[in-house]
Amino acid sequence: MLSPRADSGGGGPGSGGFRKRKHDNFPHNQRREGKDVNSSSPVMLAFKSFQQELDARHDKYERLVKLSRDITVESKRTIFLLHRITSAPDMEEILTESEVKLDGVRQKILQVAQELSVEDMHQFHRAITTGLQEYVEAVSFQHFIKTRSLISMDEINKQLIFSTEDNGKENKTPSSDAQDKQCGTWRLRITPVDYLLGVADLTGELMRMCINSVGNGDIDTPFEVSQFLRQVYDGFSFIGNTGPYEVSKKLYTLKQSLAKVENACYALKTARSSKSGSSSYNRKCQA
Repeated sequence: MLSPRADSGGGGPGSGGFRKRKHDNFPHNQRREGKDVNSSSPVMLAFKSFQQELDARHDKYERLVKLSRDITVESKRTIFLLHRITSAPDMEEILTESEVKLDGVRQKILQVAQELSVEDMHQFHRAITTGLQEYVEAVSFQHFIKTRSLISMDEINKQLIFSTEDNGKENKTPSSDAQDKQCGTWRLRITPVDYLLGVADLTGELMRMCINSVGNGDIDTPFEVSQFLRQVYDGFSFIGNTGPYEVSKKLYTLKQSLAKVENACYALKTARSSKSGSSSYNRKCQA
């Protein structure tokens, strides 16, 4: 036999009943009618507009992530192509092909610039920073092979000014933002952090280039790379812990790359000195 209290659903402790929730006191029909009425209220309409705005922003973010991924892939392919220059007989042919690939990367960056033409780039910077860093790495690697120097951030930004007249080709004449809007041009600026991180990644590619040059019998390139990496390392050392967190993290990798290059140069130097010493000794013996 159930107790009258349990049978009535009293809900006391140990009674075996179920406690009623507060919103169960309201009929379901009234709640549904209230919901229908509230859907046309100014507050609900405002939140619907917020929903549409957020959906559009999320869709744009996803498009930028896909473009950044494409930029990263094409930039890596350009770097792989440039590494063939240590063993290729025709250096100019590889440089020309790499320039064509970089033009294709810039077309992707043009799409990014068009997506961000009316937006604050810093709100979407996280979606595109990986691709921009990889592009800086590829452009600086090509520039080093041509000139044995480091490309500046201003030179990179001049390459990222696009106009409608040349159908997306580069317009290297600097202009202000107001002139850009009037002339129908788009531009994307590389931030200092993206530039520094791209240059830090460049040191790893130069280390690989140095090792490949040693294997192919090129003696001059390792010493040129070693001198360049020392200058880059000195510049990053001045930044130290005052810069962004990512820069301080890559400083350790940069130091490792410099050590490997210096070890390769030391091995070449000792091999050259021992070879010259043995040849002079043989001449003395023959005399």
